[in-house]
Amino acid sequence: MRPGIVTDAAALSLPLEPVAAAQVREGSPATGYVELTDEIGVWEHTPGTSTDVEADEVFVVLSGAATLSFDVPELPPIELRPGSVVRLEAGMRTVWTVHETLRKVYLAG
Repeated sequence: MRPGIVTDAAALSLPLEPVAAAQVREGSPATGYVELTDEIGVWEHTPGTSTDVEADEVFVVLSGAATLSFDVPELPPIELRPGSVVRLEAGMRTVWTVHETLRKVYLAG
């Protein structure tokens, strides 16, 4: 992504692959992403439930709906929808329950 060039993150074609079986809790979710720079990308997760271990990032949800849960009791689940802005820290263990295909733009680092 060069400075001054527009990328339509909502319409960007993302190659999707099934989530690894060890991470799937429900359904048959798939994920995919495109890196726009070393630190910025677009990520998508289809309906289903999967686990992950996060990197440092801030993201903005573009479309879809999901519930993001954490393995620490003091953090309640977060309902994600278009416009949600979330910060994650490296090492956080999460559960993504995606109700409608979720697409986000993330800034890692």
